[in-house]
Amino acid sequence: MDERPEIVDQAIGYARQGWDIAEGWLLSPAAWSQFALLIAAYLLALLISRRLTPLLKRVLTPPEAPQHIIARTRRFMLIFLPLILPLLAYALTGIGESVTRSLFGSGAVIAFGKRLFLFLAVRILVRDILRDPFLRVLGKFVLIPVAALYAVGLLDDLTAQLRATVVPLGNMSFDLLWLIQGIILGGVIYWLGRWSNDQSHEFIKSQQEMRPATRQLAAKAAEIAIFGAAFLVLMNVMGISLTSLAVLGGAIGVGLGFGLQKIAANFISGVILLLEGQATVGDYVELDGGEAGTIVKTTARAMILETFDGRWIVVPNEDFITTRVVNYSDQGSANRFEAPFSVSYDVDINIVPDIVEKAVATHPDVLSEPYPPDCELRAFGDSGVEFAVEFWVNGLDDGKNKYTSDVLFLIWNALKAADIEIPYPQRVVHHKGLPPAPVEAG
Repeated sequence: MDERPEIVDQAIGYARQGWDIAEGWLLSPAAWSQFALLIAAYLLALLISRRLTPLLKRVLTPPEAPQHIIARTRRFMLIFLPLILPLLAYALTGIGESVTRSLFGSGAVIAFGKRLFLFLAVRILVRDILRDPFLRVLGKFVLIPVAALYAVGLLDDLTAQLRATVVPLGNMSFDLLWLIQGIILGGVIYWLGRWSNDQSHEFIKSQQEMRPATRQLAAKAAEIAIFGAAFLVLMNVMGISLTSLAVLGGAIGVGLGFGLQKIAANFISGVILLLEGQATVGDYVELDGGEAGTIVKTTARAMILETFDGRWIVVPNEDFITTRVVNYSDQGSANRFEAPFSVSYDVDINIVPDIVEKAVATHPDVLSEPYPPDCELRAFGDSGVEFAVEFWVNGLDDGKNKYTSDVLFLIWNALKAADIEIPYPQRVVHHKGLPPAPVEAG
């Protein structure tokens, strides 16, 4: 055992130190008085929390209907009620620690109990209160272990050990504590940036008086500003000078000049599209390349089109600038469609337009502006007289909207009610008699 690892010696030393502390506590009258104060503080906190929690629940619980900021704030505060007991015990134990230190000159036992109550509060926070997946992972693997180390008094020793462990990286070097703090702070700042970005997007989306393109541009500008500020905050907290990033910026510039030309072109094209507002979320577009669908999402690099059969098509922003785009503008704009039909030659065709126009006008989605339904004679066909009714609706005749199908049903029912025949395909065959019988040779 003379050549055992250093970590084993450290573990044995910590174990002996813990045993000496426990033995001193068990044999000290001051320690037993601190145990008594610790139990009294917990029982008092339990009594207060049982009376205070129902009262706070009644005060903070808002009516079901309101969704304003005060109601949301009250609902948010309700989720922290489970922390009342451990935090009250922590506060009362802190008062007890001040008393014991003034009377006995020591308070190690009650200080340990105070740290234990803080650990219980952290555990309840992570287990019962945090709902965001990232925060739960951060609490489970960072916050709870740190609170546990603090409770047993090993946090300072571990911090010193991590600070003393230096990792060389070329001409640079950093300690492990700095690296761990950077990872944790980076994750927290990123989460705050993402949350702020979601809140700003929801607020901008609710501003219906703004044009859709303006809302998209404002949302993108807010996203860039939020994550840019988050990056600057992280650099400042970690003590990294922005001037040291000049080399990285130069490398990025070279990359843009060679391999990232398309990405830069698509990003600039996206900004131009947002400024001009020629194509935005909700528009139905068709490109020269054959891609067609409703724009459901815009990104810095591309626009996402959703077809009526549920497929997503990723179209680079540059294609909207360099190619011809047909925008059907499915943003509540009126579009014209037509439904063809035919009637028999035996029908008085002069009455057909009036019957059909009145029938089509009964459809709830058919508009009277800019034009009401218009039935037109198109041709005298082989099987019957061919008509078509033109009608205007908001939106597109595809996907969930089947306007032409509904209009054809209305036409069928109206013609049947008026006893107007819709002809079958037919051909007229003229029979001119049998050919002469062949003459037999004599």
